[in-house]
Amino acid sequence: MLPRFTLVGLLVAIALVCPGYGIRRDGIAAASTFGITASETPVSRPAYVVRFRPYACVDDQGLGIAAFHLLLPVGWQVRGGVEWRLDNPAFPAYGALRVSNPEKLEELEIFPNLPMFWTNNQMVLGMFPVGSKYFGNVVHPPLDAAAALRQLVLPGFRGGATGLTVVDADPVPALARAVEEMQARAQPEARIRADAARVRVEYSWNGVAVEEELYGVVQVFSFSMPTMQGMVTNQNWWVDYLFSFKAAKGRLDEAAKLLQTVAFSFRVEPQWFAGCGRVVEALIKGQIQQIRHIGEIGRIYAQTGSEIREAELHRWEADQAVRDRLADDWSRQFRGYDRYWDPAGERMVELPSGYDNAWVNNLGEVVLAADPSFNPNIGSNQTWTPMPKK
Repeated sequence: MLPRFTLVGLLVAIALVCPGYGIRRDGIAAASTFGITASETPVSRPAYVVRFRPYACVDDQGLGIAAFHLLLPVGWQVRGGVEWRLDNPAFPAYGALRVSNPEKLEELEIFPNLPMFWTNNQMVLGMFPVGSKYFGNVVHPPLDAAAALRQLVLPGFRGGATGLTVVDADPVPALARAVEEMQARAQPEARIRADAARVRVEYSWNGVAVEEELYGVVQVFSFSMPTMQGMVTNQNWWVDYLFSFKAAKGRLDEAAKLLQTVAFSFRVEPQWFAGCGRVVEALIKGQIQQIRHIGEIGRIYAQTGSEIREAELHRWEADQAVRDRLADDWSRQFRGYDRYWDPAGERMVELPSGYDNAWVNNLGEVVLAADPSFNPNIGSNQTWTPMPKK
């Protein structure tokens, strides 16, 4: 089985300690930001300014280090983080995360990946029928991405919704190609095919009419092996890169800019990514039988060392390239945001369009202004640097 660990739900949802970023233990963003204290009144904050601050999530259940970070609109709430499962050595870490606006029904959700298994070995299927688990993978024939979203993701995560209706569905071939290219670079010996799709749904949740758009990628790895019954084909497949945008009915398109900004600012920390790979190696080698509780994950990580190997760095870069490719394709399709160069972080940042300038400080906080004369350095105890638009 090929090891794979992603955080695009944490990819959904889950409450961790995020120190140093104005985040309390309950995951709610603190009020102080961009040199404006919580004691100041809303009148002192220009309406034409949009503020973001960095949010970092610590994997305190497993490795004990920062797992990912993203840009969070000031005042928005975060629920979720990283979780570990010991019954699946190839997919031990997954994410579950909700980022929401407490004043409006606007939400980005990142879902756990869904590891699956299928085979034409009738003896195995006799012992592990459809719906059971085989080494932590749910036994089920492979589906295309749209079918997986309809048949697995929606029932699994929106089963309590009233009147759920799929109003639109489309393939996302650019995302599928990006994933296949990433896998080919990271694991050239494996032949993995990918399919991506988007579905838009409407339903009622707690009496409120909701619109939601869900995205996902299905990856399938097939391999043959000899048995006493002859050659059989096994398929490890998984539903991954699962995320959604949600808003009250009629407001989803309006909310998309901020939700996209949060989604595409998501960055997995390379140290955490590499650490997960080492835990996967240990689990696959059989150490899973020696683990009695999740807390021992940190022990494995400590024993394997924290220096990032070159191969691990290449895998992280390939995984991040998929997310960057998705952001680029989204930008070209919807033109909902602009790209800026962050001189402090030395990287491109996607921010909502329609603003004249953007600034960043050494803490990674970002401010957008619709007034070209606005300068956040005035009256601030932070040093703000302009971010050129690209």
